[in-house]
Amino acid sequence: MTKPAATVRELMREQYSSLTQSERKFANSLLENYPSAGLASITIVAANAEVSTPTVARMVQKLGFKGYPQFHQALLKELQAQVSGPTQRRANWVTEAPEGHLLNRFSQAVTENLEQTFSNIDSEKFDAAVRQLANTDGRLYVVGGRITRALADYAFTHFQAIRQRVTTMTSSAATWPHYVLDMVEGDTLLLFDVRRYETNLQRLAELAAERGVKVILITDQWASPIASVAQHSFSCWVEIPSAWDSNISTMMLLEAMIAATQEESWTETRDRYERLDELFDMTRLFRKFS
Repeated sequence: MTKPAATVRELMREQYSSLTQSERKFANSLLENYPSAGLASITIVAANAEVSTPTVARMVQKLGFKGYPQFHQALLKELQAQVSGPTQRRANWVTEAPEGHLLNRFSQAVTENLEQTFSNIDSEKFDAAVRQLANTDGRLYVVGGRITRALADYAFTHFQAIRQRVTTMTSSAATWPHYVLDMVEGDTLLLFDVRRYETNLQRLAELAAERGVKVILITDQWASPIASVAQHSFSCWVEIPSAWDSNISTMMLLEAMIAATQEESWTETRDRYERLDELFDMTRLFRKFS
């Protein structure tokens, strides 16, 4: 299986230091409404970014595209990937997947997803997010969407044991204003959002950010729009030979965060583990082996 092509967003980040001031202005304008801001004609996108048409043309070539039409098609393909449903995803795999048993193709896809995910994580940003997750000065809120709420439940179970002041938000968006009501500056919101991106999660993130809450987003390789308000955003590669996307790389990243958060506050966490074990013994929830 060939290595997935870099997204336009990734190309801009890689080349950002080499861009001129006007080219950076266009790049920033595109990132603010990505990828939709680049789907119009070159004259319109230049005018919207308040730069010249030649500026757009030069930046596009710096990213490795022959011209604006090729750049436009790459953005359009990304947009189609973001909104594609299960039927279309499976159709793509049926025509593009290599020969061989599904187990082999699945294994190869998952392995490449893991490699892509972890090779694109900035260790300094990861460490900063972990410090935020371990910071008990504020409350940690955890929420997921239609598919990712299982990841949110998993995260809550572990973080509740690691640290105090952890709240899991229900899957019903109608209840979220009650949580937002109690959010204050310095709190943290760990949020999961993958394609198709959920507008209610985006609004929740915006409301939280307006209150000074630090948003940590775990998303897919196309990046949820929530990335624009998140303090830390992590992309996980998710495509597999299936009508559904995979959560394996997302789970791996989450478990790495859980392990790192545990180590960040190990003295306090060890004490919590010991007291938790005592409570489990008292309730006799688990069978003990001599």
